[in-house]
Amino acid sequence: MKSHQSTQTMKPATAAKKLGVYLDATPAEFREGAVSRDELNALQADPPEWLRELRRNGPHPRPVVAAKLGVSISGLARGGITEALTTDEIEALKQESPEWLQKERATQAEVRKEAARIKEKKEKAAEQGPRS
Repeated sequence: MKSHQSTQTMKPATAAKKLGVYLDATPAEFREGAVSRDELNALQADPPEWLRELRRNGPHPRPVVAAKLGVSISGLARGGITEALTTDEIEALKQESPEWLQKERATQAEVRKEAARIKEKKEKAAEQGPRS
């Protein structure tokens, strides 16, 4: 007997998340149908112009906005940013450098420093091996 493999599909929201784009800014035909794994791979390998444009200029989803600003998603919310932003809006925020952004960047830097310290501690412990 031959096993029949069905095509794996995902919702447009999942595909948009994997592509790093804001779903509401994608073309209607993308938002209205399921996206197969092969279609997603094709979009990643050879992005059409609409995808290149979204990645370049936005609007960007919150995870991308947070990464471009160097803050957490929670930090964006604390700063009052709840909507998708364009690349120009992100650059304007960077230039303006409001107090909340400076504070959230400092917080994020501390979080990264602590994560690196813990990772280093675990690596040293692993090198020393189990103790008897």
